[in-house]
Amino acid sequence: MPLSALLTATPSPGSGSSLDEAAEQAGNAASWVEENWSTWLSTGLRIMLIAAVAIMLRIAVRRALTKLIERMNRSAQAVEGTALGGLLVNAERRRQRSEAIGSVLRSVASFLILGTAVLMILGAFQINLAPLLASAGVAGVAIGFGARNLVTDFLSGVFMILEDQYGVGDSIDAGIASGEVIEVGLRVTKLRGAEGEIWYVRNGEVKRIGNLSQGWSTAGVDVTLHLTEDLDRVRSVITDAAAAMAKEDPWNERLWGPVEVLGLDTVQLDSMTVRVAAKTMPGKAVGVERELRWRIKQALDEAGIRMAGVPAQAEEEPSADPSAAVAAPSAFASATSPQTLATNPIIPPPNRGK
Repeated sequence: MPLSALLTATPSPGSGSSLDEAAEQAGNAASWVEENWSTWLSTGLRIMLIAAVAIMLRIAVRRALTKLIERMNRSAQAVEGTALGGLLVNAERRRQRSEAIGSVLRSVASFLILGTAVLMILGAFQINLAPLLASAGVAGVAIGFGARNLVTDFLSGVFMILEDQYGVGDSIDAGIASGEVIEVGLRVTKLRGAEGEIWYVRNGEVKRIGNLSQGWSTAGVDVTLHLTEDLDRVRSVITDAAAAMAKEDPWNERLWGPVEVLGLDTVQLDSMTVRVAAKTMPGKAVGVERELRWRIKQALDEAGIRMAGVPAQAEEEPSADPSAAVAAPSAFASATSPQTLATNPIIPPPNRGK
C-alpha cells in the first residue's frame, strides 16, 4: 500500500494542524515570491547590464589606448635613420615612453571602470556604501602613509614620463648620479656612468635634472697664440678652416650653425687666447670640439702662425759677443806687480862662511 494511502487511512491527532501550517507557509512563500520576483528580475538584469557595460567599456578603452601607442611607435620608426630622426628622440626612447604611458593609462582606466561597476552592483543590492567607503578611505590613507616612498617614486616617474624630461639615450645629470639613460621606469631610472657602471636611481630621489641631449649643445675651443700674431689673419685662417669642416660629412649635420670666432678671451704677458664656438647637435659637442682643434692646429701651422710656447723658426739667433773670448785682465800678467813677486819662490841667501 502506498505511503500516502496509509497517512490518509490512519490520521494522527496532530496531523491536521501540521498540514495546515505547512500549507500556510507554502502559501506565504508563494505570495512572497510572487510579490518580489519582479524586483529580483529587475535587480539581476541591472547587475548584468552594469557588468556587460563595464566589460565592453574596458575592452574599448584598452583597444583605443593600444592603437594610440602603436601609432606613436610607427611615427617614431618612420623618421628613424633620417636627418629628421637625428633631431627627434630615437625610436627606443619613444617606444619605452609610449609603453609606459599606455600601461599607466590602461591601469587607471581599468581601475576606474571596474571600481565604479562594483560600487554600482553593491548599490543594486541595497547595501549601504557609506561605511565601506569610509573604511576604504582609512585603509588607503594608512597604506599611503606606510608606503609613501613607493608612492612618491611612482608619481614622480609618471610625471617625468608625461613631461618627457628625459628618455633612453639621453645624457643627464640627476644630481646623485649622471650618465646615459638606458631604461626609464615608473619607479626606477637606470643610468650608465662614464666608466660603464649602472646606477639605479629612484625617481622620488631626483630633485633636479640636467638634460645634455635636448635642444642643442655648444662646442667651445680656446686657441692660445703668441702675443705678436696678427688677430685679423688669425680670424681669417680659423674661419676658413671651420667653413671647410662644415661642408664635409658628418660635420655638416652635427653643426647647427656657423663656427664663430668670438674674440679674445684672455691676454697675458706672452700669450693670448682666442675663443671659438659653434652650436651642435645634442650630445655631439665633444666630437666637434676635437675635430675643430685638429683642423685649426693644421691651418695655423700651414699659415705660419705660432701658438703659445712654440719658438719662432724664422728668427735669427743672436751673434756671439767677440769680447767673450778675451780673458779678463790679471794682476799676474806683470812681472813687477806685487802679486807676481809674492808668488816667486824664496831663494836662500848664499853661505858667506866659505
